[in-house]
Amino acid sequence: MNKNKKIHFEISERKLLLKGFDVIFVLLSLYLISAIFDFNYFTFSTTNYYWAIVLAVYINVFGSVFEMYNLQVASNQFQIIKSIILSTSTIVLFYLLTPIYTPFLPSNRIQIVIFFISILFTLLAWRLFYVNFLASHRFAKNAILVCDKEQLIELVTGLESVDPHYKFIAYVNSDGEDNFAFNSIKSINVEDLEKYVKTNSVSEIVIASQKTDGITVTLYNQLIYLLENGVIIKEYTQLYETITQRIPVQYVSRDFYRYFPFSRNNQNQLYVSFTRFSDILFSIVGLAVGLAFLPLIVIGNLIGNKGSLFYFQKRIGKNGNVFQIYKFRTMVKNAEVNGAVFATTNDSRITPFGKFMRKTRLDEFPQFINILKGEMAIIGPRPERPVFVIEIAQVMPFYETRHVIKPGLTGWAQVNYTYGDSIADSLVKLQYDLYYIKHRSIFLDINILVKTFSTVLFYRGQ
Repeated sequence: MNKNKKIHFEISERKLLLKGFDVIFVLLSLYLISAIFDFNYFTFSTTNYYWAIVLAVYINVFGSVFEMYNLQVASNQFQIIKSIILSTSTIVLFYLLTPIYTPFLPSNRIQIVIFFISILFTLLAWRLFYVNFLASHRFAKNAILVCDKEQLIELVTGLESVDPHYKFIAYVNSDGEDNFAFNSIKSINVEDLEKYVKTNSVSEIVIASQKTDGITVTLYNQLIYLLENGVIIKEYTQLYETITQRIPVQYVSRDFYRYFPFSRNNQNQLYVSFTRFSDILFSIVGLAVGLAFLPLIVIGNLIGNKGSLFYFQKRIGKNGNVFQIYKFRTMVKNAEVNGAVFATTNDSRITPFGKFMRKTRLDEFPQFINILKGEMAIIGPRPERPVFVIEIAQVMPFYETRHVIKPGLTGWAQVNYTYGDSIADSLVKLQYDLYYIKHRSIFLDINILVKTFSTVLFYRGQ
């Protein structure tokens, strides 16, 4: 029906495109250089095929750590250059330090320089092409929204702020009232829907109306006809979850539990046992690293904090059980003499050394003790204080759903959203936490760990 349908890359497709072509172009570049010039550090043959596999793994792993596959970073020319330089340096360093699975160090050190420059300039050339061509609005997806008039602004900004390549170009007002336009989004009549789809390269129609009587017989028949002719029709909450990787609790009524199936891994004993074993292993390593930093922390505490080293606080854990969390103290004494309040960005109660501890996440090391005790896990929703749980749950009916699994040292909300200092921030973090509970898996856990390393490396702790 729509022969002029525009090409569009979904979020998952763009990430796959970046990861795949990073590897392809780097290997092709090294092959050409080894064939044309006197470069023999990295060569291709059936006996050393694993050299290429190891390099591909390093590119994807360290590219993820240094945010080469963060689409916001990948679409920004200056941020991606910084990311590529850091990634390439780390890739080459680790490649040189694993000679069992990679080539032995060459006697001619200029070979290493050529290896580094080849990877660096290949990635730069390909990614600058991506920024200026593939990440442009030439590949935006045009969509039509069916919604009530008062919902329009919130629904549109909720998606386009996350994926600027997803564009609502028009909407159908389902409440039967007078139509109005928002920015470049025009209002169209139900009778004109089919014609508008044909002439404007529309790829999808998204249904977001909360009123069942808003889907009239005429609109329903139009939608069925368009569906039969290849136009994709989606429900808004499902689209929101796919694009934002959050559960849109603000758009779901109180039959939430029909909509929100918990991940089977929450009851999968193999997965639960594996994560518990991983928690213990990570905790032992984490405590060992913490002990190595302890002398510096003690000195910094004496100079910059001037008080007790540790801080203890009650938090809510799995099934609503209260436990005592352990942290290195980062605030002044008697920071909450007037009652519990959210910590905020640039909070005056945080000491100078405490700011450093929070930025580097060093203040979290004592929580490995909570993990060993089984009160927390490495990955899960961050445990909240009882007073805040009561306050937030009064305005968010689904908030206590977070307590169906153990709280975590890091989590999906922590790596995707800034520090929350308000009820509104708590709502956004709740959406991420519920997404994790719904989609919990080893793959998602690994993704969170990689993003956590990025948070620490880029000094983004709060």
